Amino acid sequence: MQKKLLSLLLIVAIYSNLSAQYIFTPEVQIECTDVKSQGSTGTCWSFSTLSFLESELMRMGKGQQDLSEMFVVRNIYKDKAQNYLLRQGSANYGEGSLSHDVMKVLKYQGLMPEAIYSGKLEAAAKHNHAKLVNETKKLLDGFVKKKNPTTNWRIEYEALLDQHLGGVEDTFIHEGKTYTPQSYAASLGVNHEDYVTLTSYTHHPFYDSFILEIPDNYSNGAYWNIPIDELMAIIDTALLNNYTIAWDGDVSEKSFSAQSGIAVLPADPMRANLFDQPGAEIEVTQELRQSTFEDFSTTDDHLMHLIGIAKDQAGNKYYITKNSWGQIGEFNGYLMMSEAFVKLKTVGIMVHRDMIPVDVLERMK
Repeated sequence: MQKKLLSLLLIVAIYSNLSAQYIFTPEVQIECTDVKSQGSTGTCWSFSTLSFLESELMRMGKGQQDLSEMFVVRNIYKDKAQNYLLRQGSANYGEGSLSHDVMKVLKYQGLMPEAIYSGKLEAAAKHNHAKLVNETKKLLDGFVKKKNPTTNWRIEYEALLDQHLGGVEDTFIHEGKTYTPQSYAASLGVNHEDYVTLTSYTHHPFYDSFILEIPDNYSNGAYWNIPIDELMAIIDTALLNNYTIAWDGDVSEKSFSAQSGIAVLPADPMRANLFDQPGAEIEVTQELRQSTFEDFSTTDDHLMHLIGIAKDQAGNKYYITKNSWGQIGEFNGYLMMSEAFVKLKTVGIMVHRDMIPVDVLERMK
């Protein structure tokens, strides 16, 4: 179990790594599946959100499931391709997307187990979509240039997906039963309507929804907008009640280190020992969040999975975070993101609607 493994890793970091002075004590750790690697792709959104759903399935008593990230990615590529053509090439086309796009696939196309569809050709050591994106975009741009795309583009586009990701069968056998992607998703019992996306910015009214203006929101997904203190309270409430969080945010800060397994916001940006021991961090306000969003110092560049809460020896709070860059760094693919870091650098979250307090729901329009 990943939960037991992470606890052991934290103990090892405390007692055997003499150069590290962080001492983390987990307060809550929620079960999750194994750390995976997205390879050389921008598909963290699929890895993080499916990891989130896998934890949801465990919470629901469905056992450990290993869902196919690339089945979801494949369907979103197709959706992005149609969006790109209908907008005559004036739309974002690439590898990035968001958690609500995973739910869109769940709703309309279903899901597949990883064992049935890996999206990786036999000779491939890791996922790499550079050629796939380049070739599919070239194909789409050709149709845009013709000014008269026909339904044939879908056939050619699908052929490129098959070439790079492998084909998908309409039905498959899993654990002795025959499924379609839709019937497999139905058998898991996950309802896409149970999950809500939240954000916190002041250029739109609080307690209303709006289309978050970030490049990867190609599908114009709406987020509920609430004050940051309430959003942080929802994160804490969820984790303390065995509900995990799909997290979208900025990891471009120099104070974020996947190798060290630490992400902090030091009050002194010149502090040299930020990955060695705790120190003072900046005070995050709603105004600071807004200014960093508008000056692009907070950008939507990575999605991960929050699975717990820990504290260091000084009593500072951290969020235990599962990444999708493989089992690297001090905690083999996990990070400890400080409360200040999460408070400033969160762009959006996905959470089960049951974790939103009644009074907050009542204020939502």
